[in-house]
Amino acid sequence: MSDTGRRPTAAKTAADPRPVSRWAPWLWTSGSLLVMLVLSAAVGSVTLPPLSIVQMVVDKLPGVDLGIVWPATFRTILFDIRLPHTVLIALAGMALGGSGAAYQGLFRNPLADPYIIGVASGAGLGAVLAMTASWPTTLLGMAAVPVAAFVGAVLTVGLVYTIARVGRSAPVTTLLLAGVAVGTFASAITSLLMLLSTNELYRAISWLLGGFSLGGWQPVLVSLPYLAIGLGSLALLGRPLNVLQFGDEEATALGLDTEKFKLVIVIAASLVAATAVAFSGIIAFVGLIVPHLVRMLWGVDYRRLILLATIGGGTVLLAADIVSRTILAPRALPVGIVTSVVGAPFFLYLLRRAKREVFW
Repeated sequence: MSDTGRRPTAAKTAADPRPVSRWAPWLWTSGSLLVMLVLSAAVGSVTLPPLSIVQMVVDKLPGVDLGIVWPATFRTILFDIRLPHTVLIALAGMALGGSGAAYQGLFRNPLADPYIIGVASGAGLGAVLAMTASWPTTLLGMAAVPVAAFVGAVLTVGLVYTIARVGRSAPVTTLLLAGVAVGTFASAITSLLMLLSTNELYRAISWLLGGFSLGGWQPVLVSLPYLAIGLGSLALLGRPLNVLQFGDEEATALGLDTEKFKLVIVIAASLVAATAVAFSGIIAFVGLIVPHLVRMLWGVDYRRLILLATIGGGTVLLAADIVSRTILAPRALPVGIVTSVVGAPFFLYLLRRAKREVFW
């Protein structure tokens, strides 16, 4: 038995026996992401033709002039409003998908997600602290919310890892339990602050449910360095994650410095998840569902799974955002509500299947 579930067999870890075409997964995931990017930019109070969106973006490329004239309102809506929102959602989904796959590999538990060691709770506490102090109205003041969320998430993960350490190591079981305890405490403090600050209660709840409150390109540009470093690091950790599936003892026997790589994985995955939460709020189930879908379709090799889950996460969250903006149009729902409604039944299905595997 592994620390958090049944130990995978060798056939299901590094040497994935499932025959997969070399290019098919990348074509499917990349193509789906591009389609969702265009559809997300097209949907809104003013519908933009998908072909015009593609043409306007291509026309913006250096050295390209299609010679087509579009209404000035189309350009303003696309480049100043829709496209920044769309790109930010895609980045948040990619962060959740990639970090979710990494956490599932680290904990050797298919029910793990990016928020398992308190990232969401810490980020939520930091954001609500900034909101209850004084809801920011200026652009610089609004940046205080994601900054506070990011700091809260990083401090929470650091505290969890410190508590979980036993000597020079941090066993997966104690890391998981410490995350649950610290996350529960942070959530309780968040709830207390929200009750004591009723004037900002609606805005705080909207943000916590996945309300993208910041507009323009600034959030995209600020989040890009963190996501590039975090996701780039996770993409390079595919082989160590494959080896970790055999358990700590076997991985050490194979020459892997397990404690070093576990720490690097925790830092990279938490950085990515914290960035997503800081700029998009708490969005449930994306980091749980997407790695499962990729694993079911294309196997469990983490050298491929991390990148495919990253691309798939952007696709799934964009699709959820389109639904959230159209199902009750002109009113938009927080995207976290949509992901929870769809994700909860899928989670129950996974839980039922896991119980069957244990008892049968």
